[in-house]
Amino acid sequence: MPLAVYALTAGAFGIGTTEFVIMGLLLQVAADLQVSLPLAGLLISGYALGVFVGAPLLTLATGRLPRKTVLVALMVVFTLGNLACALAPNYALLMVARVVTSLAHGTFFGVGAVVATGLVAEERKASAISVMFTGLTVATLLGVPAGAWLGLHYGWRSTFWAVAAIGVIATLVIATLVPADRDSRDATRPDVRAELAVVARTPVLLGLLMTVLGFGGMFAVYTYIQPLLTQVTGFADAAISPILLVFGVGMIAGNLLGGRIADRGVPRALMATLLALTIVMGLMTFALHSPWAMVLFTGLLGAAAFATVSPLQMWVLQRASGAQNLASSLNIGAFNLGNAFGAWLGGAVIAHGFGLGALPWIGALVPLSAFAVAWIAIRAERAHNVLPACADAAQSAS
Repeated sequence: MPLAVYALTAGAFGIGTTEFVIMGLLLQVAADLQVSLPLAGLLISGYALGVFVGAPLLTLATGRLPRKTVLVALMVVFTLGNLACALAPNYALLMVARVVTSLAHGTFFGVGAVVATGLVAEERKASAISVMFTGLTVATLLGVPAGAWLGLHYGWRSTFWAVAAIGVIATLVIATLVPADRDSRDATRPDVRAELAVVARTPVLLGLLMTVLGFGGMFAVYTYIQPLLTQVTGFADAAISPILLVFGVGMIAGNLLGGRIADRGVPRALMATLLALTIVMGLMTFALHSPWAMVLFTGLLGAAAFATVSPLQMWVLQRASGAQNLASSLNIGAFNLGNAFGAWLGGAVIAHGFGLGALPWIGALVPLSAFAVAWIAIRAERAHNVLPACADAAQSAS
């Protein structure tokens, strides 16, 4: 794999850390800025919605610029945004800083995925995406726990200083290792209306819907994994961090496995990974009261969820020819919309009296619906391809 792909992985690591590390800092942030815990929790939702809204807008705004220039500029925005978080004197300015930082997220992953696939041979494109997204999974495995530890011992602001330092390093690595664009984007880039027409194609929209539903189900469980493990399974609070490391290891393994499977055929990989995620979440219901089984299924949840990343991203990229940057960024936005939707769904399940134990099986219905969408999309695509072939054969016979 080219070094430039690993340079993109470094940027993905920083961005992944800043997105999720706030989950381990909410108590310190709420106490220091004198806001309620639910209000502090909105810093997570604000970031996710900022990605969803900002990804397509910023991608369109930077569409005429060389991709390497865009990536470097986004890492500068990311770094400055985290510096602003570290210096924010109150809650309102911290929220603004988080939203500004989130603007770099979707477009970085969207443009980065296009750059990564352009650096390798056709049969390794999905693997290149999975390597880049490994930065996100490693952030969950190492960056988030390390950030939470820093916040606990040196204050929450120290975490954002550290993430800003990661941003500086990632900016320099990308500027050094990622090659300049091979094509002239000014000459080949379609106008905004043409790009919007491409992403409005039914296969692309169905791909975005699959992403929202697939990750929506996972986050319905993962958002509430701590109370699930402590209040239902019976683990002590001290056991949560090691168990979440198991989740992170599963994410890395699943992400790399998903890339390999997708290299052999995206439609088949899409169906297999979404079905696997549904089965894991459904069976997790029966593991809730067994400590060893819950450790196992926590790892399997991370593996199954992130095995879907490369197939979902490749589906959108392959069906959005002419607007790959925009479609790829929209898919990252869809991931974050799934994050927000899943957290809301899990909260609704609990608020309506179903209890924490209902989260896995109710959450499993969401990736099951994504599997159904994938089945419909693949069947429709095959039917569309068969009809022209039959027409050509009939014309030749006549």
